[in-house]
Amino acid sequence: MYEEKSQTLYYRIAGNSIEPIQGLIIGESRWELYVNNLQAVTFMATPTHLHHLALGFLASENFIASLNEIHSIRVNLAPDRAYWFIPALGIDATRAMANCEAGVGSIQVQLTRADFTMPTHRIITSGCGGGVTFDDLSKEQTPVDSTRPIRAAHITALMHELNQRAILYRECRGVHTSALGDDSHLLVFAEDVGRHNTLDKIRGECLLRGIATRDRILISTGRISSEMITKAAKMRVPIVASRTSPTHLALQLARAWNITLIGYAHAGEMRVYHGIERIQVE
Repeated sequence: MYEEKSQTLYYRIAGNSIEPIQGLIIGESRWELYVNNLQAVTFMATPTHLHHLALGFLASENFIASLNEIHSIRVNLAPDRAYWFIPALGIDATRAMANCEAGVGSIQVQLTRADFTMPTHRIITSGCGGGVTFDDLSKEQTPVDSTRPIRAAHITALMHELNQRAILYRECRGVHTSALGDDSHLLVFAEDVGRHNTLDKIRGECLLRGIATRDRILISTGRISSEMITKAAKMRVPIVASRTSPTHLALQLARAWNITLIGYAHAGEMRVYHGIERIQVE
């Protein structure tokens, strides 16, 4: 069975002292996503809200356009347990049931259409250890049509709320945290070892809950890579802020797609790399 966190022994060294500590370490496990029985992708992810991760990924990669295309999702969590989502039957729950041992660690999605074919061309992104170019990506999205303003103090407040809600991070460290917010508070929140996984989990939960992502604000603790800014553009989010830095390619794409890009947002300070016209300081 895969766990989101585990107990482990580690040693804390301070000066000349060595102290043994029983503490928590974040979970990471391999999950195979199948769509209509075709293998689509392998995730290395924290095993929480995996149906959100699958839904968000399918929407982000344009495999589905809406929740209506989902017939069922089955997440094989353990030999005796699986999560089921079958909207036509009103099923959205984890249930005790026997699983094939070899099937544990798989996410099986059945679409309402039978004509699904696996795309033959994939771009390996930085989240998976590869690289892309501006020309590969810049033509894939139209610019985000938004003039949404935001106060700098509101970005700081949202980042503070994000940090307050990062329970797994405080327990285990080694976790990325992201959230989708509006003018008053965070709407959807996700934690995962993969920063790009957090955005897929957010988009998947938004699909399930009927929450619009357009014209919102994305806040993250992770580096804003080309993959992260691409997922934001697909969600039609005009403002992306992080506690750390963007990459140069992410900045190029933010410029091409009219996305305000903010880095190092903490303690009342931030760096606005693009889209300063949306930021209000009063």
